[in-house]
Amino acid sequence: MRDVEKKFRRGFRTQDVIYCGLFAALMTVGAFIKITLPIGFFEVTISLQVFFALLAGFLLGARNGFVAVLSYLIIGLIGIPVFAHGGGLGYLLRPTFGFLIGFAFAALFTGILSSREGKLSLPKLAIAALVGEMAYYACGLIYYFIMFNFVLSDTDGIGIAQLFSVWFLSTVIPDTVICMLAAVLAYRLVPIMRKIQR
Repeated sequence: MRDVEKKFRRGFRTQDVIYCGLFAALMTVGAFIKITLPIGFFEVTISLQVFFALLAGFLLGARNGFVAVLSYLIIGLIGIPVFAHGGGLGYLLRPTFGFLIGFAFAALFTGILSSREGKLSLPKLAIAALVGEMAYYACGLIYYFIMFNFVLSDTDGIGIAQLFSVWFLSTVIPDTVICMLAAVLAYRLVPIMRKIQR
């Protein structure tokens, strides 16, 4: 845990900035590699963004992974069309924006758990990926519920059961498969990345 704290306190190096920029770009690419599922009145998207968000946490660590995804969000909010449906501050009023915020926290928690002291192992990385995935869903579901029920005026609201069935149960299995693939790839890449960053 001390290693994680030291990395948070350490200043940004040139290579940190380059890696954060690279993963911000990969998040953009991931936004356009997607499958859209029509579920009733809703359109649910499965993309590779969660894959790249977790890899950011695994390879860059908690702080830099979080900053990489946060940079991607800022780029999109200032109007550059890096999100799946464009960009701009109007995205803040989209109920699904919480899932974009969730990518940053997925990188953060994945990085924290995978950077803990001890031998690197695939089960450890898989657990970190699952925790990151749940952080992503938690942000997305909470934001969606608040926006749909308390902020937007032209909706009939959404109940907890419908929220979970549409925005969790419909995508959690394919997203979990994607997360496990990220963990497997990270198992190969993390040792290489640690040698490079020394």
